[in-house]
Amino acid sequence: MDTTITFRHLESPDDWTRAFDVMKELRPHLTDADAFRAQMRVQREERYRLLAACSADGAILGLAGYRTSTSTLYGRFVYVDDLVVTARLQRGGVGAQLLDHVREIAHDTGCAHFVLDTGLHMPLAQRFYFRQGMLAKGMHFVEPLARASKENAR
Repeated sequence: MDTTITFRHLESPDDWTRAFDVMKELRPHLTDADAFRAQMRVQREERYRLLAACSADGAILGLAGYRTSTSTLYGRFVYVDDLVVTARLQRGGVGAQLLDHVREIAHDTGCAHFVLDTGLHMPLAQRFYFRQGMLAKGMHFVEPLARASKENAR
């Protein structure tokens, strides 16, 4: 396989359709490409960007979904929502390149921090992030809100 990797933001519904199978590897609860495109449209309105690592023939090898925000805790920061590399290419450096590319975007846009969450059940991901120079700074707490979930399903 040609090792040339290019990076490009996926901006259109056709792009998102092409990314669907790769994103499903990270988010197996995503089962419908149409619903995924609708979700990407909503998230894009909320400043979400989806960056693809592509092979020379245009195949999507991995994805990094991120957004820029500002908070009292971090100031201006980039938050990585999604980071996934196709299973056959994991541990081949594509994830590190994606993370580096988004980190560079954060740096170039004046962000003070680069932030992401990973599951407590994912020790391999945690080791990867430590190797990338990231530190665990806290825990992420979640409370499902049934009412909001029902309204979002409509």
